[in-house]
Amino acid sequence: MTRTYFGTDGIRGTVGTPPITPDFVLRLAHAVGRVLRRSMTRPQVLIGKDTRISGYMLESALESGFNSAGVDVVLLGPLPTPGVAYLTRALRANLGVVISASHNPFEDNGIKFFGPLGTKLDDAWERAVEAALAEPPAWVAAADVGKARRLDDAAGRYIEFCKSTFGNELTLRGLKIVVDAAHGAAYQIAPKVFHELGAEVVAIGCAPDGLNINRGFGATHPEALVREVQAQQADFGIALDGDADRLQVADGAGRLYNGDELLYLLACDRLARGDEVAGVVGTLMTNMAVELALQEKGIPFARAKVGDRYVLEELERRGWLLGGEGSGHLLALDKHSTGDGLISALQVLQASVRSGRTLAQLLEGLTLFPQTLVNVRLQPGQDWATSSRLRAETRAVEAELGHAGRVLIRPSGTEPLLRVMVEARDGRLARDAAARIAATLQPTIAIE
Repeated sequence: MTRTYFGTDGIRGTVGTPPITPDFVLRLAHAVGRVLRRSMTRPQVLIGKDTRISGYMLESALESGFNSAGVDVVLLGPLPTPGVAYLTRALRANLGVVISASHNPFEDNGIKFFGPLGTKLDDAWERAVEAALAEPPAWVAAADVGKARRLDDAAGRYIEFCKSTFGNELTLRGLKIVVDAAHGAAYQIAPKVFHELGAEVVAIGCAPDGLNINRGFGATHPEALVREVQAQQADFGIALDGDADRLQVADGAGRLYNGDELLYLLACDRLARGDEVAGVVGTLMTNMAVELALQEKGIPFARAKVGDRYVLEELERRGWLLGGEGSGHLLALDKHSTGDGLISALQVLQASVRSGRTLAQLLEGLTLFPQTLVNVRLQPGQDWATSSRLRAETRAVEAELGHAGRVLIRPSGTEPLLRVMVEARDGRLARDAAARIAATLQPTIAIE
């Protein structure tokens, strides 16, 4: 059975358009509740959300749907996605639910789920929920209707958890840090975490109004962070996205570091402390320079499909701890069960504080390869997979690049596009090679 509603990270869409409507979300919660009750008599579910105005509506629908299936609900209020994952595990709840569309604009929203161990649920569970959605509702008797309560100290509990991942012998005292929460779920939590560890905090993107999440601020708009770091002469800048599961980091010079660089930094920091690093998982898009640099240090590297969910699956399969994406989703499974922008930021700061070195110094020797990404719009019915011209040109480019670059061709999951990515030590070579490959399917395409 294929999935109709679930994508790579829960269910997401535009508010007011199916499936992000209150009637569907009520049905969804009822179906999830029925799946839970197959193996337990009185499940407990936690619900957290980001700062989108639509969160109020969807929260009410979820609460009603769960209660109607005999499931108790604990409302956490605005809380980062990884905070919901943590509390699900810490409170021994049966399920954690997050109302968020992550880095998308406020017009979008979504629902994603965490299991009792604070990890994302597998495809089989999602298929079971979709099967239950196809069945008529089965309302429980009045005496069995679920209850709802609010957990008033959810944010405080999560703040303490984040701080516990930072070395007890270390402090951020003496550092000025700009913190940008994208007007999202961490708007209260993020400044407190860094302040309570001793830093002087300058908060931006921490004034949500329900409509401004991710607008001009946060990890997807880091120019605001860079400007403020430079204006404040700060030591670091930390930018999160709307649900705080990804980040970008800037140094005092306003230089941004992406997830690929930060992942390499975390691996090297562990080696410097004498810890074993069994291996690192990136994605198909992880810069080849990171792979080669890790291999030079004797650290195995593996690639998963794009998406932090697939990075997590590969880490668990191999028994490794470190993984991430260039977008800033980083996983350290000995710190948390899921990607966490705040905890990842603390690990980066910890590496700098402990070593007494800047981020630039810690990343000496790593120079990312230039990447060229071309989106080729496919014509209706165009079969790129069987194109002999595409295959021949791709093989020619790969032979030309040798071990100094690579080619990645993959279809978009949401649009009729073929994504052609070429990276090489020589940026001009990457551009020319990507153009040649793309031209086999769309001769008129131009690369700016």
